[in-house]
Amino acid sequence: MSQPVQPPNQPQQPFGGQPVDGNPYAGQPGQPAPAAPTGNPYGQQPPAPTGNPFAGQQPGQGAPFGGGAPFAPVPPARNNVLLGVLVALGAAVVAGILYGVIAGSIEREVGYAAVGVGFLVGFASSKIGGSNPAVIGAAAVFSIGAVYLGQLVGISMVLADLAQIPFSEVIGDHFGTVTEAWSQEADFMTYLFLALGAIAAVGGAKKAG
Repeated sequence: MSQPVQPPNQPQQPFGGQPVDGNPYAGQPGQPAPAAPTGNPYGQQPPAPTGNPFAGQQPGQGAPFGGGAPFAPVPPARNNVLLGVLVALGAAVVAGILYGVIAGSIEREVGYAAVGVGFLVGFASSKIGGSNPAVIGAAAVFSIGAVYLGQLVGISMVLADLAQIPFSEVIGDHFGTVTEAWSQEADFMTYLFLALGAIAAVGGAKKAG
């Protein structure tokens, strides 16, 4: 029987440079094979910019132009002594008038109202001017004046009701009579309310500070 003749120059198994079993990523001799694609076209790309120029910095790293944070917060101004004194004066006037209206309406003074006047003046002034001794002292003095003003307003309301004349006329034309009536009617409780206003002002200032 005759045997089939092998064709000449039969191709041998490739050792490099040619695809192996249809694999186009087979490495060249002496070179590592390239990594096959993972299916993610963005796998080897650097991260996209986020729009924050400081995103890549480590925590605690300074700003690129030196110094600390680029925008340091500004602390609230609470140590303005002059402004604190002015606030104490304004609060004393308003609180004193309110205290006088209450006292004149019920025709008697209320200790809690005097304490409230002092606390309001001290708290408002120290909230703006801080715990400076000058601010606290001014608040105490103005609180005494506020309680005194309230007592005068209360007496004026009572006199206006008794004389059947307007309140403005009593304050404008008969203010001397009002102060004289205060001196005659002043007693231990009157001065106690003045002291309570000053003590409450110090307490309010410490509470705010």
